[in-house]
Amino acid sequence: MALIGFARVSTREQDLSYQLKALKEAGCSKIFHGKQSGASRENEAKLSELVNYIRDGDIVLVTKLDRLGRSLKSILKTIDAIHSENASLKTLDGAIDTSNESPFAKAQLSLIGTFSQLERDLIVSRTSEGRERAKSEGVRFGRPSKLDEKTKSEIKKLFNNGYGMSKNLLSKKFGVSRMTIGRIVSS
Repeated sequence: MALIGFARVSTREQDLSYQLKALKEAGCSKIFHGKQSGASRENEAKLSELVNYIRDGDIVLVTKLDRLGRSLKSILKTIDAIHSENASLKTLDGAIDTSNESPFAKAQLSLIGTFSQLERDLIVSRTSEGRERAKSEGVRFGRPSKLDEKTKSEIKKLFNNGYGMSKNLLSKKFGVSRMTIGRIVSS
């Protein structure tokens, strides 16, 4: 029997060190970790790597259940995969211990997974609402434009007024892609 850890954060800016430290202190002999969204293919690949590594009697440790994934379906699928290897899952916060096979423990696991999904859905909903409100107030999202309006107007003139400047030449002259030039001249 071995303790195997799994740690994940969703973005490159987030820090994994807390999870890694907690899992090491709990006695994990190996820790699978990464910076990837819980809903991504990269996360599925990391979880698959974990499941392929674990053996009969191993215990997979995570700091919290939501580190396994973003949806109830994916979390339960991962837990099933862990169980198929005759291993169990425990959370360091003490909320989950799948080595207990009682009906109450199974129901508790489903409820906790459901609330994890609810929390994620609420976050997405609030984020979307805030984004829409900000857009309606004129906030612009995304990377700032490389070109100001004066330069965009100049590009349109050079392209449309017969100066013989192709999208290729314009993209080289202004240091942007042909796609960007195409969007500017077609607007």
